[in-house]
Amino acid sequence: MAIVKREGSKYLYIQFQYGGKNYIKSSKTTDKALAEKLESNWRKQLIEQCQLGVKPTIETLNAFKAYSASKKTIASHYVVNLWAMRAADFFSYVPFIHLLQSRDLENFKVDMERKSYSNQTIKHALNQVGGTIKYAKRMGYQTPEVEMPSIKLSKGRLRYLTIEEEQRLLEAVDPRREVKGLAPYDERIDRIRTQMHDIYDFFILLLDTGARHGEICTLEWSQINFTNRSVALWRSKVNNESILFMTDRVNEVLSRRYASRHSKYVFTDSKGGARKHINMTFHKAFQRAGLPDCSAHTLRHTHATRLIQNGMNLYEIKEILGHADIKTTMRYAHIEQAQVSRKAVEVINKFNTLSNLSHLGSKRT
Repeated sequence: MAIVKREGSKYLYIQFQYGGKNYIKSSKTTDKALAEKLESNWRKQLIEQCQLGVKPTIETLNAFKAYSASKKTIASHYVVNLWAMRAADFFSYVPFIHLLQSRDLENFKVDMERKSYSNQTIKHALNQVGGTIKYAKRMGYQTPEVEMPSIKLSKGRLRYLTIEEEQRLLEAVDPRREVKGLAPYDERIDRIRTQMHDIYDFFILLLDTGARHGEICTLEWSQINFTNRSVALWRSKVNNESILFMTDRVNEVLSRRYASRHSKYVFTDSKGGARKHINMTFHKAFQRAGLPDCSAHTLRHTHATRLIQNGMNLYEIKEILGHADIKTTMRYAHIEQAQVSRKAVEVINKFNTLSNLSHLGSKRT
């Protein structure tokens, strides 16, 4: 019998043999006629795959779930999963991933625009759709040929913090600061104090290393060398490693955290695993500091900008930031050019001073 009733289940099951293999799954229906139709379609699909080389199909939701699961080890998995699942929810009217059309993607983009998401966020969400389609194709499923909607990203002004803005930001995340509704620092429960110190320490590491948010989230104690005060930073985004040396602030933070460590990770979640992205916490901190136009990446820009302003060149910055391609680092070129221009003025002023002295000397003689 191809359609069977199983004890303990209200649904009918499809069960048959094909090519020496047993195939069993729930029909998810109590209607026998419908179950028989599903069984017939399943057999037909298997024959097409085996005899005609037709690729199997995958349901849209399952495709997004599989793609998200494939990214589980990356630091930004939380964000990837968030947008993959939101896209899956939007495309729930499309039963199989290969039935997606370009207009569906365009509708997704328009829907996000209506909800006032930034172009950067829309592009990130669409990247998860494209990633899902590519992953399904790699896994051997039928996939659509679609054109991804174009998104214009404004280069805008490179945002970095001034010294005064950094001070305001650190005051806004100072774990000892007075907070309405919270007891004074010495009377706060350990969990609250720990959480507040975590945020402050996280900001210090981002400011003084120029690391990406996810790189600090997954930082392990095995990457820290207190003897030579270095951090072996694995760049999962570009698959390379950078050796960064600690500033005094970073050394103080890591030494203090090491003394009370309880996990292999420097920053942990409530279960001792790697810390998840803390975008909302960042957003609130920047709001308190009066810096609503800033994000975690602003701290990376701040680090790079200060290094350039103090004499380092773009190729040196590339190594510090862990860029795979110098083209990425070129976004800081205008800052380097400004520094070169300042040096040129200093050189010409010195030359002019010497020239004037020489001219005055010749007049006297």
